[in-house]
Amino acid sequence: MSREFLRALSALAFCGAATAALAQETPKDVIAAHVRLQGYKCDAPKSATRDAGASRPGEAAWVIVCEDARYKVRLIPHMADVIEPF
Repeated sequence: MSREFLRALSALAFCGAATAALAQETPKDVIAAHVRLQGYKCDAPKSATRDAGASRPGEAAWVIVCEDARYKVRLIPHMADVIEPF
């Protein structure tokens, strides 16, 4: 399992999701769930790519491409994620 995937799982666990169910999820599914939890549309996520340049210590940044939109997402433990449509 990649380090980015583990960070995404960890961040989602802070939202109260069951980590056992997430063991089979892919990063794109986890990030898409974060996006939807904050009210953005992300049907049929196509890819999620780690954005190393925008990441900070303890805050993983991702670019997710959904069927209907693209977002830059910064996962912040214990806080709401930062989601920027583009």
